[in-house]
Amino acid sequence: TMNFSIVNEFMILGLTQKSELQGILFIVFLCIYLVALLGNLLIVVAIIYNTTLHTPMYILLLALAVVDIICTTSIIPKMLGTMLTSENSISYGGCMSQLFFFTWSLGAEMVLFTTMAYDRYVAICFPLRYSTIMNHYTCVALLSIVMAIAVTNSWVHTGLILRLTFCGPNTVDHFFCEIPPLLALSCSPVRVNEVMVYVADITLAVGDFTLTCISYGFIIAAILRIRTTEGKKKAFSTCSSHLMVVSLYYSPVIYTYIRPASSYTFEKDKVVAALYTLVTPTLNPIVYSFRNKEMQSGIRKVFAFLKG
Repeated sequence: TMNFSIVNEFMILGLTQKSELQGILFIVFLCIYLVALLGNLLIVVAIIYNTTLHTPMYILLLALAVVDIICTTSIIPKMLGTMLTSENSISYGGCMSQLFFFTWSLGAEMVLFTTMAYDRYVAICFPLRYSTIMNHYTCVALLSIVMAIAVTNSWVHTGLILRLTFCGPNTVDHFFCEIPPLLALSCSPVRVNEVMVYVADITLAVGDFTLTCISYGFIIAAILRIRTTEGKKKAFSTCSSHLMVVSLYYSPVIYTYIRPASSYTFEKDKVVAALYTLVTPTLNPIVYSFRNKEMQSGIRKVFAFLKG
């Protein structure tokens, strides 16, 4: 029989070992977290409080804001605590729940982007039939699908990691518990895990990205048929900013999960992970919501209500 010392906690190395950078990084990440948290909370409150915003497009934006809050909250507070106290251990259970919530939000965010692109596609390409196609039931159905896919995805990956034996090295070379760095520490074979991560990456990331791009392709084709230059400009600026955020999100996700764990270079990949864990949740409110006129008046009403 093999003598296993089972790991009951992991050491999180964080973004950098350089102590002179810790202070700057702490401030940067605290600011990013506050912007992401407050921005997304503001969207949630504004949409719930304004009945005029109870339409499919805004309900999807509300869902995206909630996912972004969960995504950043599952990672950043712990990371900031580690930077402040240099107490860099995380319990096995803590690590697994971080993995679960993060993987959940990753899946949810990707399927939501696709759903939002579909919603805009119907709105722009079938404006007269929009309210019958995207009715209350369609909206609930789409959100249920997002939820089901996200939960299944995170259950599969978390379940597969719970099966692994961690017997010796317990230093996670990352700023949170993500699949690839954990696979690198396993004492048992990780072939099944790698195959499933690859399958999920191809179906969820590449699949969703393709569907999203197809939707925007149809939208752009429809915009080109708009007679007025002003109308074209407005629609294009919205489209291009959406596509930019979506690409900013998918590229690092596809890049991270498409390779086997052994080919990982953690120094470079931590920066890549920061893109989809920190940058996108902060950009989403700005690109999708704050530039939107109805959303702006909705937010103004919330502030008016708070003042009054």
